[in-house]
Amino acid sequence: MLVEIETAWSLSGYLLVCFSAGYFIHDTVDIVISKQTRASWEYLVHHVMAMGAFFSGIFWKSFVGGGVLTLLVEVSNIFLTLRMMMKINNAQDLLLYRVNKYVNLVMYFLFRLAPQVYLTKFFLQYAGQRTLGTFLLVILLMLDLMILIYFSRLLRSDFCPERVPRRQHKDKFLTE
Repeated sequence: MLVEIETAWSLSGYLLVCFSAGYFIHDTVDIVISKQTRASWEYLVHHVMAMGAFFSGIFWKSFVGGGVLTLLVEVSNIFLTLRMMMKINNAQDLLLYRVNKYVNLVMYFLFRLAPQVYLTKFFLQYAGQRTLGTFLLVILLMLDLMILIYFSRLLRSDFCPERVPRRQHKDKFLTE
């Protein structure tokens, strides 16, 4: 699936993409119903883009390999969630937090930035040749931008805390 991003297909990969699309639909509906759209607008934009990409795999059965590859980002969520939980509990002085911030950095590179670079390179090769590939490239470039913004926030917060603006929303851990 890493080599044949467009044509590779397996039942387990297809079901994973279907399940993930269902998760994004559920989470989007949950954000809207719980009236958190204003505080979570970045998540909503991300979810809509992800659903657009996953639906190509579900309905056209193409780029399932790309969908599976994009799900590697979820591995880094483990460490981002641990970080957020420690920040909520004011535990930034713990050794676990300091270790996690470096592990988080490595995981961000391996499971967010590296797959995005690989996918972007793949889709740039076929830009303009395939309608669906161009559509997915646009989504991917927007996700690339979001991932880079989140990465810069993470770096500023954990490695340059004196540069983080003092006026921030306590419920927005993406900016901390």
